Amino acid sequence: MRRCVRLLALLVFWIGFALPANAAVTITFWSHELGNSFPHAFFTLRGVADAGGDPVDANFGFTAKSLTPALLFGPVAGKLDIATPFYIKGSDAQFSVVMTDAQYTAILALVDAWSEGKPDSIYRVGDHNCVTFVKEAARLVGLTDLDQPELMKKPRSYLKAVLARNATRAIPVGLHGKEYLATLGPLVPAPATPRADVPVIATATVSSLPQPQLPLATAR
Repeated sequence: MRRCVRLLALLVFWIGFALPANAAVTITFWSHELGNSFPHAFFTLRGVADAGGDPVDANFGFTAKSLTPALLFGPVAGKLDIATPFYIKGSDAQFSVVMTDAQYTAILALVDAWSEGKPDSIYRVGDHNCVTFVKEAARLVGLTDLDQPELMKKPRSYLKAVLARNATRAIPVGLHGKEYLATLGPLVPAPATPRADVPVIATATVSSLPQPQLPLATAR
């Protein structure tokens, strides 16, 4: 029963934010049970910026560039990891935050800063890993009380702890990937001009929002 109520609430939420009058990009934080596939924590970006433009549908995680024993003994090169649709369906959506355009721009800057070859692309298994990456994303979208050092190697437990401490800021999801994706409506571009029958609320806009440049996803 609780799962049905949660699904219904998510459907109402996404129906509301799928309308052009309520355009925004939503970031959703995910975990994946520990195993041989990476990343174990990542986030998805989905929606249309308030400033307009093409729909956004992307995901980003962070992991070591090469999975060798060396990562257990010190820093190694890291890289962004783009999850395949199959991987996302097998992961768990923990919570979402509807972003302002400024927050969306900050998230894209984070992605760029952690991309391969940049200073933040160094992977350290204890304190600069996939959980650290989503922690920084959570900070940029206004979540607080993010320091949980004992959970930095436990993606699911970490994200659940963050949600518990940000109950008024984040939207709980708590669904397996396949179930969550089934609640999402189609993405459509925002209209170029306001419709006469839709009230317009003046907001600050970003003149030109960068769009994610996604590397090719590889089979897992």
